[in-house]
Amino acid sequence: MRVAIAQIDMGFENKEYAMGICSQLMAEAGEKGVDFIVFPEMTLPGFTLNPETYGENRTNSKTIAFFKEEAKKNRVTVCFGLPVYEEGVSTNHCIILDENGEELADYAKIHPFSFGAEAEHYIGGNELQFCEVKGVPVSPLICYDLRFPEPFQVVSEKSKVITVIASWPTPRREHWMTLLKARAIENQCFIIGVNRSGDGGGLSYNGDSMVVSPLGEVLAHMDGGSGISVVDIDLTEVDAYRASFPVKADRQPELYHTLWKQHHAK
Repeated sequence: MRVAIAQIDMGFENKEYAMGICSQLMAEAGEKGVDFIVFPEMTLPGFTLNPETYGENRTNSKTIAFFKEEAKKNRVTVCFGLPVYEEGVSTNHCIILDENGEELADYAKIHPFSFGAEAEHYIGGNELQFCEVKGVPVSPLICYDLRFPEPFQVVSEKSKVITVIASWPTPRREHWMTLLKARAIENQCFIIGVNRSGDGGGLSYNGDSMVVSPLGEVLAHMDGGSGISVVDIDLTEVDAYRASFPVKADRQPELYHTLWKQHHAK
């Protein structure tokens, strides 16, 4: 599968500006024969704490309509972020649309970033998502989710690729890069981590978008700026590595759950 990480400096709370960048990168991805392009968290407005203003209702979302047209025009499956505001409730979403503009996945971020006040404006989701991109099982997660390994273990039972779209600030960039590698290694799958770059909302972002192999090898890395990096990933590596080094066969999730309950009962 040919993957493009689409790292962008979308500015802040300026959707029209970000649409122009995304349109250019979608066209470039189409020209390069990309199967799957992944954009950062809250792709058009940036990481906004004003969902009442910049969030959208999914039934008439301009962002979804925009990416549907771009996906169809460029024949590329796309993963993007969207703040949703419906009936007075805000959630932070990652949506995947296929090359025909049809929805494959719609994931609501389970862990709003309380340290950064996200939890004061958005509620957390309670479901994981699974879909297939070109026959490849994929699951989307978002930013702060990266610090919580449990959902990754759950989705990697089915999925060979996990996307992590993010707005991860520069001061904690080493955490971002290290955790992407860790999640790839411990789940024996490909991790596609796409972060924004530039400045927005008083924060600085270095990017450091990466594609990491099941062995923890960095196959693509973008340091800063806007653009795409294209890499071909061989999904047979997942099955081959899991067969040769069957870590998952030794996991004991039921025991872990029992131990957790015992510990918290004390």
